[in-house]
Amino acid sequence: MVFEKVIKTVEIQREYKTFVEKYMASLLAEFSGKIHSIYMCGSIPKGTAKPFKSDADFTIVCENPADISYKNVTSLKENILEEFPLVTKIDTIICSIDEVKNRPNEWGFWIKIICVCVYGKDIGEELAPIHISRDFILDLNKDTEEEVNRVRNALFNASDDSMKYRYMKGYSKRLLRALYSLVLEDVGIWQDDISEMKKSILKFGDIDSALVEYLYSCYLDTNVEVEEFLEVAEQVYKHFECALSELATSRNSIG
Repeated sequence: MVFEKVIKTVEIQREYKTFVEKYMASLLAEFSGKIHSIYMCGSIPKGTAKPFKSDADFTIVCENPADISYKNVTSLKENILEEFPLVTKIDTIICSIDEVKNRPNEWGFWIKIICVCVYGKDIGEELAPIHISRDFILDLNKDTEEEVNRVRNALFNASDDSMKYRYMKGYSKRLLRALYSLVLEDVGIWQDDISEMKKSILKFGDIDSALVEYLYSCYLDTNVEVEEFLEVAEQVYKHFECALSELATSRNSIG
């Protein structure tokens, strides 16, 4: 099975168009000549964003990520968020052209399948079709442990309730995505809708459904104690680790 692109056409709603245009213009002005292309994913390019509830997700592809200062990007994000409060937050990822081309099951998948190009030449069109396989699932999850540790530490050290809720929501989403990756061979497509991911996990996964429902409820409306959430999250991640290990073992035995 071959992955199809999640967002086939860009349909940015009227109230978000100026925001997208201004943020991209600020990036291109700040890093003149250093950006190859810019991509978006999520609700804004799909045309399903909800004012004051939806965030914005951008990815910058460039020759050398060291040319793009995260400090300067953060400053640009803060300025644009003051002007457009309807956007809850802005995530901006930076990667290199070489990463996209040489890591097709990770960065290549992100650019070719998850994102849609909103500026420059779409490098995803240069990549070969990406097949759903055990190798793909293992490659896709190479950085999952690092990402989970990062958000877990951020949640543990969060100083105010608003940040705690944000990190719990993000942690829930990351774990649900990890669980969903385990059932890709059964589903055959990549869903970027968390509710659809949940349905597939419950249908094809072998994890306790109560844990999945708990994560999903925290993603929608986090109103639990951090300690309780972390305990459940740890159970889910241990299940994921075991499942991924079994997948690797079965892949090696077949090979």
